[in-house]
Amino acid sequence: MDDSLNWLVSVDDHVLEPPHVWQDRLPAKFKEAGPHIVSDEHGEAWVFEGQRKPTTGLSAAAGKKREDFSPLPVTYADMRPGCYEPNARIEDMNRGGILASLCFPSFPRFCGQEFTEANDKELGLLCVQAYNDWMIDEWCGTEPGRLIPMVILPLWDPQQCAKEIERTAAKGAKAIAFSENPYQLGLPSIHDRSGYWEPMVSAANDTRMPVCMHLGSSSQLPSTSPDMPMVGVIALTPVASTAAACIDWLFSPWLPKYPDLKLCLSEGGIGWIPYVIERCDHVVEVQRGWAGKDDFSADDYLKGWGADDENVGNGLDLSIMPSELFRKHIFGCFIEDPFGVASIEKIGVDNVMIETDYPHTDSTWPNCIEVAHKELAGLSDDVKRKIMQTNAARVFNFELPEPPATRQ
Repeated sequence: MDDSLNWLVSVDDHVLEPPHVWQDRLPAKFKEAGPHIVSDEHGEAWVFEGQRKPTTGLSAAAGKKREDFSPLPVTYADMRPGCYEPNARIEDMNRGGILASLCFPSFPRFCGQEFTEANDKELGLLCVQAYNDWMIDEWCGTEPGRLIPMVILPLWDPQQCAKEIERTAAKGAKAIAFSENPYQLGLPSIHDRSGYWEPMVSAANDTRMPVCMHLGSSSQLPSTSPDMPMVGVIALTPVASTAAACIDWLFSPWLPKYPDLKLCLSEGGIGWIPYVIERCDHVVEVQRGWAGKDDFSADDYLKGWGADDENVGNGLDLSIMPSELFRKHIFGCFIEDPFGVASIEKIGVDNVMIETDYPHTDSTWPNCIEVAHKELAGLSDDVKRKIMQTNAARVFNFELPEPPATRQ
């Protein structure tokens, strides 16, 4: 095996923001309302606009044994420093064989929806910008090339989203965090007929920054009933949320319209992808005679065909098969997924990337390389290199850094 394959690029890790991020960057009049850490008789927690939010132990599990995982609140003193300190993170990356890492936020939640829910939108925008500046300048600036900067957006204002994409792209940002289903955040869906999301989509296309949709970024837990056990919810989520997001975009107007738009389905697994692609192609083959002319929504259907002609859409561009759109625009991301890897040719070897999920409970750290090679056993070195390194470098448009001389 090529020694270079002792390293991988993880396209889904997480950072627990250190307490100074917003207090160092917000104007003085917003510091009290802005995110800050308090420690009192109730423990340690973030406070934002007067609301208290502790950090769960499941978000900072690196270095702990599985039997010690807990959803109970933890303090920064309880965490491994690599959770929040960039130099310590680089040390942990070296130990795990992580050549480069893309990190999702924690306190702002996976697509920054914490600030979308802010009562004061001026403060919310400043918090978004402060996070992005910290991510680019401090977290990723500590060792450029090893940490890949991903930014969040002011989702309540698509024109501001576009401005923030352009601003941060000029500073070196490489990726955009977005919701798997903005409708569940109380925002228009990606199918909104007024084109609500077009400024954001257009800016992502023009800057060629991938739109990354993390599992759970809708702030909703899919379940069959309110009393479904949480372990069942965890098992259901990739199928109910990530596969749904994939189908949502395949039948949206955006992929045929924007040739450089890229979507990453972060931590959603890949085993479901062959079926979804096959199913979507079949649906188009059977239904496009009518759907490509006068498509209508699920709500229109429930009301009855033609019940309200003003709600009937102008039809989708179904001249391109979903499988072709997927191959050109969408990338699956996995941690451990033997069934998906066994189906890699049906998915496309250029459309799959690997993750380590540091420091969450699903993480393969510190055995990232060993797990990766177990998952990819039987594949050629060329295919392994694509999945472990070069697909990520191409999708996120960065040069692979030189590996450290030795793994720690």
